[in-house]
Amino acid sequence: MTQAQEPMMTQAQEPIRVLLADDQPLVRRGLALILAPDPAFTVVAEAADGAEAVALAHRHRPHVVVMDIRMPGLDGVAATERLARELPECRVLALSTFDVDELVVAALRAGAYGFLPKDVSPEELLAALRTVHTGEAAVAPRLLTRLISTFVTAPAPPRPTVPEAPPPGELTAREVQVWRLLATGLDNTEISGTLEISVSTVKNHITSIFGKLNVRDRAQAVIAAYESGLVRAGDC
Repeated sequence: MTQAQEPMMTQAQEPIRVLLADDQPLVRRGLALILAPDPAFTVVAEAADGAEAVALAHRHRPHVVVMDIRMPGLDGVAATERLARELPECRVLALSTFDVDELVVAALRAGAYGFLPKDVSPEELLAALRTVHTGEAAVAPRLLTRLISTFVTAPAPPRPTVPEAPPPGELTAREVQVWRLLATGLDNTEISGTLEISVSTVKNHITSIFGKLNVRDRAQAVIAAYESGLVRAGDC
């Protein structure tokens, strides 16, 4: 990226306000040190458990909460569910020591906008925070489908953030094709090539699919695909 292409902070641009939630002080300090040199971010608070994270989020109104999903007391999944309900403008980026964990899928169901393993690079963390801040899902498609194909093997009860898929008649035949390919891990360019349609047409179909499924992003659309039976473990 050239210097002219780099996003520049202006006086009108507010730094991305980040709350760090992890029961290990050294992890919180490490995350804070990663964010400190970048003026695009400011750490507004640190929490040692889910209950404290929710309380501090209400007080400081961060844009993004970096949430460890394994914490004592109110865990990260329950805290994420509360934040999605009480502060929907506050977006959660979930963290886990393990890159395949049933709690990751639970966190996405609860309303997390993304997931990262704790061993990601600082650059990957910063990129994910920016992505989540824009309202997009920060989960690699193939990592997401591996998680879901491992842990989502049967329809689950409806959740507020990821309702059951509507009857197939509510989606067009082309939308069902796009949804299935999205759920098996293809990105927009790969879907475009497979169906021999333009990338912009793929984007339009995905926007329509999200609206009809009442899901927020690709992560929840993939979960809905597995829970509806559109795709099953081993399809990807």
